[in-house]
Amino acid sequence: MLTILEVAEIGLFYRLVGRNRRNHIKVLNVHERELEADPIQIGALIDSLASKEDRLWPKDVWPRMEFGRSLGVGTKGGHGPIRYFIEEYTPGKSIKFRFTGPKGFDGFHGYEIVSGPNQPVVLRHTLKMNTYGPAILSWILIYRPMHDALMEDSLATAQVSLGLTPKIQAWSLWVKILRWVISGGKAHTYKRNLGARQR
Repeated sequence: MLTILEVAEIGLFYRLVGRNRRNHIKVLNVHERELEADPIQIGALIDSLASKEDRLWPKDVWPRMEFGRSLGVGTKGGHGPIRYFIEEYTPGKSIKFRFTGPKGFDGFHGYEIVSGPNQPVVLRHTLKMNTYGPAILSWILIYRPMHDALMEDSLATAQVSLGLTPKIQAWSLWVKILRWVISGGKAHTYKRNLGARQR
């Protein structure tokens, strides 16, 4: 179930950690969609994050994004075991979250609207961090495949919220297994129709 690249990364992990725990691996993970919609409408999706009317986070099939108060710089929260605080927030345009957990995640993730003259409007999610120690392996085996699936579902949710046809990417067998194991057998292992759940 692991690709050749992932096996190589695991081997690199053991070499790095075995020699020097101060070593790390750089991670840059980007997901994006071109959206045929007004940037103001797309920005409203970002502003709805973690609210009761959240129209960007796929909360029906993944742990909800939650914060102790409304969106604003310094607000603490997260989703599932991933913890972070809002480091930057420009309403209607972008939001950036700085990781505080799990241990070994040093970096950020966030959404932004990218556009230019005579160019399509793009909703982009970027995760950029350094992983240290055991987090190098947990990112490769657990967090990365789950993150990739979640982000694709998030962008599909954005499309549905804007009245567009969603591009739905099927969960891999490994993601289905991880969801089942982590939830103690309670999580659905089949891909739900995101569009059918939206109203």
